[in-house]
Amino acid sequence: MKKSRICLTGLLFILLSSNCLAAMNLYHFEDETKKARFKTLIHELRCTVCQNQTIADSNADLAKDLRDKVYKMIQDGKTDEEIKDFMVSRFTDFVLYNPPLKPGTYVLWLGPGILLIIAIFFLYRNIRRKELEQQNDFDESQKQRIANLLTENTTDEKSKGLDK
Repeated sequence: MKKSRICLTGLLFILLSSNCLAAMNLYHFEDETKKARFKTLIHELRCTVCQNQTIADSNADLAKDLRDKVYKMIQDGKTDEEIKDFMVSRFTDFVLYNPPLKPGTYVLWLGPGILLIIAIFFLYRNIRRKELEQQNDFDESQKQRIANLLTENTTDEKSKGLDK
């Protein structure tokens, strides 16, 4: 009984792990410099489908195609700049994880800071409004005491006014 469970578990493990290996792309390089360039480039390029992953991290079909294209271009002797220029010409500066600072990318560079400033402004305004509401809020006993003082004061003023 135990042997059959162990065999079944082992078989299941082999089936699942072979499926994982089938999804991996293995790239073969002539030298280590090309391999290092490939790794650097695929970590500098953004997957335009996933948007928050590099093409190295993404499992999307487009990311796989882009990895293959980068590999082919490196094998063809293209420089890193030529590869990046090719990707930018097809996908705009958004494909770069560190796009250059220019009018077309101001939103990418300045957007998070502007959003943070807006969030801080609304947070401050909300906290300030709540503080003012708390200062103006009286409990029922305080409201009753104020009402009594006001009625006493008006009654006193009326009685003083009648005596004259």
